[in-house]
Amino acid sequence: MIQIDLFSDVVCPWCFIGKRRLEKAMAARADRPFIIQWRAFQLNPDMPRDGMLRQHYVEAKFGGPERAHQIYANIAEAGRSVGLDFAFEKIQRSPNTVRAHRLILWATRQGLADPLVENLFRAYFFDGRDIGAPVVLAEIADETGLDGAAAAEYLASEDGQAEVAAESRYAYENGITGVPCFIFNRRYAVAGAQEPEAFFPLFDLQPEEQLGAAD
Repeated sequence: MIQIDLFSDVVCPWCFIGKRRLEKAMAARADRPFIIQWRAFQLNPDMPRDGMLRQHYVEAKFGGPERAHQIYANIAEAGRSVGLDFAFEKIQRSPNTVRAHRLILWATRQGLADPLVENLFRAYFFDGRDIGAPVVLAEIADETGLDGAAAAEYLASEDGQAEVAAESRYAYENGITGVPCFIFNRRYAVAGAQEPEAFFPLFDLQPEEQLGAAD
């Protein structure tokens, strides 16, 4: 079994691209057993709890729309290479992703983290939905096959807050400063949205080489 701890943020387009490239690599090694553990990382830890207007975020992060347009055009081109048609123009709000990460943790306990993460990416990057809003997150949970009402109740609590904070803290303490970051069997790391070929050497390690630390 190859365990992949995947540190990512659901507002990171490179994480969506990295997910697709990892999936392509896994499909090329279909004889290998994989398990993905989604780990929380906040690209914008200082984002207000209810997010902010996308325009304000872009101005603060990139210094203006022209620079942002250039950056997102490059990302869009990379996305198309893996079948992702980003619709950045639909995004009206940049969300705080703590609630989304908490929902992923909740879905993990029910064995539905992978489809939920996929739907969160799609909701944000294809439809421009505010994935920081509890009502939207509950809708996406329901669309994924989870109990939407139970998801809303969970998000209204503080459950999962400490776990998400701990994962983000672990990432920073262990030198992870950007995402996506893939940790294989708690031993080998691949940083960035690498091409599928970058994963093959780790997939092809002998079992004794794949073993990581027990803790």
